[in-house]
Amino acid sequence: MTRHSHRLRQAPRAVLAAAVATLALLVAGVTLSSPSGAATSAAAYVPPIKHVFVINIENKGYDKTWGAGSAAPYLSQTLRSQGVLLDTYYGTAHNSQPNYVAQISGQGPNAQMQGDCQVYSRFAGTGTASPGQAVGNGCVFPTSVPNLTDQLSGQKLTWKGYMEDMATPCQHPTLDAVDPTQKAAVGNQYAVRHNPFMYFSSITGSPTCAQHVVGLDALASDLASTTTTPNLSYITPNLCHDGHDSPCVDGQPGGLTSVDEWMKVWVPKILNSPAYKADGMIVITSDESDGPQTDATACCNEGPGPNAALPGITGPGGGRIGALVLSRYVKPNTWSTTSYNHYSLLASIEDIFRLPYLGYAQTSGLGRFGLDVYNSGWNQR
Repeated sequence: MTRHSHRLRQAPRAVLAAAVATLALLVAGVTLSSPSGAATSAAAYVPPIKHVFVINIENKGYDKTWGAGSAAPYLSQTLRSQGVLLDTYYGTAHNSQPNYVAQISGQGPNAQMQGDCQVYSRFAGTGTASPGQAVGNGCVFPTSVPNLTDQLSGQKLTWKGYMEDMATPCQHPTLDAVDPTQKAAVGNQYAVRHNPFMYFSSITGSPTCAQHVVGLDALASDLASTTTTPNLSYITPNLCHDGHDSPCVDGQPGGLTSVDEWMKVWVPKILNSPAYKADGMIVITSDESDGPQTDATACCNEGPGPNAALPGITGPGGGRIGALVLSRYVKPNTWSTTSYNHYSLLASIEDIFRLPYLGYAQTSGLGRFGLDVYNSGWNQR
């Protein structure tokens, strides 16, 4: 079967998924948007996933990562054959930092975020705007701006950020100081701008921050049992292994070649873990496409926000990047042509954990993972 014919067959499935999802919500009387802190019920099409793993690579457009000539064959072929490829998944901004923030908060970019927060500045707010947007400029949001970890903790669910090369847990610059991690150094290729947790005062100001945002090495031991594996594991490779640098400061090739080598080591550890095998889901995507001059396209009604007329600086968004979803609840080697972005990912995680939508995850008409993604027929058994 050619890919073209497969896509033609998949498109009606996406339509059917939306119809089934809508019917399920109407029958159940479910409301998926509720006041902050209140839990929601899950729609009937959301599987009983209890452990979510999110992995981001850097600055890679769809064709580079997932195309036939990809320099990451383990990712684009071996892993891809085991899951569902979301081939119209988009970043939400340029440059990197606001894409990570979008995934855990639904906040759109502002000028300093679009500049990758060269200074670790406090956010200077002037008010709020719908949907759930903090209006102003700056990088570190006050405790009044909620994020996914606040929601998870409120429901007694667990989470951790695993950051490769982070020297000390919860590592971030001094407030209003220049960020020294903007460039890699030998032995230290950690980038704060790829660690979204460090941009929320509710996390950095918490006495438990060092327990929640840790080095990547801690992941191996945490995967040993379901009880030690967080409900949400957010995993960021260093500036070499995420493909950002090429070549790398330590002599490694970088780019997708180094991405692939990293994936070969770490993804099997997750796939073989008790938590993943029981009820896990892995999402592998990129923060944005190759750069603001090459792809600033968007989907999902994304457009001007209160703090940035163009989230993509030269266009409406962060470009087409694609995403791969692996789980027992997805059918191997399938596609979804439904349009998604980082706000969709946040909303889909909130669906899984019965949480209300934050920020732009509330956007009308935004795609949220349905039976086009959870397509293994698990709910018909």
